[in-house]
Amino acid sequence: MSVEPGPGGVPNPADVPRLLEAMRAVGSGLRLRSTLERICETAAELAGARYAAVGLTAECGDGLAERVGEDIDGQAVRWIGRLPNGYEETAGAGGSCPPPEAGFLAVPVRVQGESVGTFHLAEKRDGGPFGEHDLDMVRVLAREAGIAVGNARLYGAARRRERWIDGSVAVTTALLSGGDADEALQVVAEQARRLSDSMAGLVLLPAAAGGLEIVAVASESPSRALGLVVPAENPVAGQILAGKAVFVEDAASDPRMSADLSRGYGPTLLLPLRSGGRVLGSLVMARAAGARPFTDAERTLATQFASQAALALMMAEAQRDREQLAVYEDRDRIARDLHDLVIQRLFATGMLLESAQRRSVLPEVRQGVGKAVDELDVTIQEIRTAIFALQQGPAEFPTRLRARVLREINMAAVPLGFEPSHRFVGSVDTVVGELTAKNLVAALREALSNAFRHAGASRIDVTVDATVRLPGDGTGVRLTVTDDGVGIPEGGRRSGLKNLKRRAESLGGDSWYGPGSGKDGGGTSVVWEAPY
Repeated sequence: MSVEPGPGGVPNPADVPRLLEAMRAVGSGLRLRSTLERICETAAELAGARYAAVGLTAECGDGLAERVGEDIDGQAVRWIGRLPNGYEETAGAGGSCPPPEAGFLAVPVRVQGESVGTFHLAEKRDGGPFGEHDLDMVRVLAREAGIAVGNARLYGAARRRERWIDGSVAVTTALLSGGDADEALQVVAEQARRLSDSMAGLVLLPAAAGGLEIVAVASESPSRALGLVVPAENPVAGQILAGKAVFVEDAASDPRMSADLSRGYGPTLLLPLRSGGRVLGSLVMARAAGARPFTDAERTLATQFASQAALALMMAEAQRDREQLAVYEDRDRIARDLHDLVIQRLFATGMLLESAQRRSVLPEVRQGVGKAVDELDVTIQEIRTAIFALQQGPAEFPTRLRARVLREINMAAVPLGFEPSHRFVGSVDTVVGELTAKNLVAALREALSNAFRHAGASRIDVTVDATVRLPGDGTGVRLTVTDDGVGIPEGGRRSGLKNLKRRAESLGGDSWYGPGSGKDGGGTSVVWEAPY
């Protein structure tokens, strides 16, 4: 017997107290499963049924979201699992029922007119059929189940919105904190993955040669996607760069998707990071192959999150531009002062020493003054090198790895007050590929920045070795930055070190730290290595 609920039936007066108790449970409970279990318990007792169960369809309309039941031998949940999803015989989805000898009753569960599942009763304990009073009682309880589902949906939607808002706040804070840009983008990727219940979250920004480059990856397992570029001619990249969102049901089988970007992924959202009519990049949220698709509500929340992240990204970019402009102005001032004041004074001092050297009659004095003049000449050349480094802009980066490493070392010498020593082993300019070289330079910059900000070092040694053997008998390049500073304190921040390790792992390498070059192993030694 399967029917639609309708007006007219009145429950047995003796059943009213239990029905009121079930209604009270609906009004006081926020946990859907426990509320439905209490409703099923009430239905089974009042109808004298062996089985009472509620099957709910998922919000996306695919599969049963909940199977809850009340019975005497644990069969209801398994029994309802054999019914078609959202089973409603009178709605035209029937053709399936329990064994003929068992009594059967099914009533749709509705929320605001929408069918969300079915309330089932089966097998009267006395062996008889279900009566009209059973039908009336189930109608009431089906309505209460619908109310419970509606309440749970509203509560769940509110909680989801709250989580996404909290995630947006975390992203905005990270991007505007003035900290490391790579670390802030990593926060965006991690929040996107967590909030969307995805397997991976990725941030892509426009690449220098066109297309989109993966600049941050948050994944359940180490990923080698960091640094990969999706070319502009890729149809998905083209849509993103045009400011259009892309929703993919199965990334692994979608011909539009890049193989490097889709391997092992299923439902995927690719959203433009767009603000003020400008596309700043893309945010990707990818679930595992075979996972449930994104609902319309999740797509809306994710799109709003991407818009907020884009706004924060643009504000952070403007803030960094202002800070960079201030740095360049300061560097120009320092360069002018070094050239106009310091070098002139050193020249004048050198001329006085040379004059004193000529007038001196003692050989040892003449020799000592001569050495002092030579040291002044070397100092003047080093200052000129520093002035040249200060006057270089970001577009003037050298292309070879050795030159890029030397440039980072020279740039670090200004705030450090001394120039780190350096050593190259092997043909670093010919064997190291561009992707590894770019990440190595970024790792060097991070390590030198940490040494300047936290180490209090008086000596830093940089070694780039392109002849190392990696685990698994592979070849690669190893960067080692060693200082004699205070070392890493217990409980201190290690976000920079984590970022180095993440960069290395994305390329199939590794990063770690150990004792430095100070007395008794004082200071820190940071090692970063990756395949060519």
